[in-house]
Amino acid sequence: MKNKSNPTIGKNLHLVLAFMMFLVLPSCHDEVTNTYTYKTSYPVYLEMSTVRQADIIIEPGKELDNPGKIYIYGDYLFINEPQKGIHILDNSNPASPKNINFINIPGNVDLAVNSEILYADNYVDLLSFDISDVRSIKMVDREEDVFKNMYSNFDTGQIITWKDTVLTSESDMMWGWGGWWGRPEFLAMANDAGSKGGGQSYGQGGSMARFTLMSGHLYAVDEYSLRVFDVNKEDEPVFIKNIDLGWGIETIFPFQEKLFIGSNTGMHIYDARVPSDPKKMAEYSHFTACDPVVVNEDYAFVTLRNGQFCRQGVNELQVLDIKDPYNPKLLKAYEMLNPHGLGLAGDFLYIAEGEHGLKSFKVADVMNIDKNQLEFLKSMKSVDIIPGPKSLIVIGPDGVCQFDYSTPSVLKPLSCIQVKNPVIV
Repeated sequence: MKNKSNPTIGKNLHLVLAFMMFLVLPSCHDEVTNTYTYKTSYPVYLEMSTVRQADIIIEPGKELDNPGKIYIYGDYLFINEPQKGIHILDNSNPASPKNINFINIPGNVDLAVNSEILYADNYVDLLSFDISDVRSIKMVDREEDVFKNMYSNFDTGQIITWKDTVLTSESDMMWGWGGWWGRPEFLAMANDAGSKGGGQSYGQGGSMARFTLMSGHLYAVDEYSLRVFDVNKEDEPVFIKNIDLGWGIETIFPFQEKLFIGSNTGMHIYDARVPSDPKKMAEYSHFTACDPVVVNEDYAFVTLRNGQFCRQGVNELQVLDIKDPYNPKLLKAYEMLNPHGLGLAGDFLYIAEGEHGLKSFKVADVMNIDKNQLEFLKSMKSVDIIPGPKSLIVIGPDGVCQFDYSTPSVLKPLSCIQVKNPVIV
């Protein structure tokens, strides 16, 4: 296990706090206005050497506060709390998931599981945990400085983190998971689809993930690049290389030895038949918009939306012909309300419409998806989806819900895990 230390802490908060006070100053006018309450965050600066000195604590299970990404492995459901850590639940019965414990990991945003080894980011480091016994989890490796983009000052080792707060505003433009102006939309969040690499077994994540596993390798994207790790020895990840992808990278989805990477401006396709050295096959460009993607053998389904970092975007589902992955072609675009993540299960597509709800479609005929909508659950605020082997798992700002989708046209509620203090907008 690698470790370095040289403790100092710096905080530059006065300007940010002053700006926050300005945002919430009362109006001098007597006119009637509406107010909105939002959970958001403000930046805090500290040094990575101090972070590494602190123990990674395994805590008893606790309530959700601000759910981020979801991931399943075997009978376990993992729920990330952005910047805080990972909840582990026994999900052997999706109608009654049981909270087991919480891994306290400051700076955590992403996760993936490879043969009972959990990978999680700790700001700029990659941590590995042995979860063969989820009631006795052990950290077995720390790879330092592999996500250097998180540094605000690499020379001093300074990083940026985020502290939660609640704001009240007269504008409804701040609606969004994580706030409008606060921390980046980390939840703009790879679907490992239970795939295997050699003797390894992988878990399954949502469409908005930035970590994924394939062919004995871990792939991680940040806003500009793709990082490649050899994880053939599961508990000792080895960083191999960094591949520059350009600006605005958001998500990654693996399928049949290819990597489909969503960005603000399009979709990249990489050939990963040589898993340590992915090669670019094609790039499809679209309007600037937030962009996750899921695929099958013939088509890529891409949701575009306007949002915090893509305010000029459109709200639609695009269907691309990828039979020739070197030449993806747009077949048709369908108007949506504000689509976020999506999940594909055979001929059925599930789309998270943000605050508007959850939609399902039959997509066997990709040219007539709008004529084959199955359901629109307007009460289910949703951001991402996992079509798992036992249930359809949906995450939103209010919590994580599971549905029986054995009859795809009728989703039957199984359970919901609510956040402890939901913010009412």
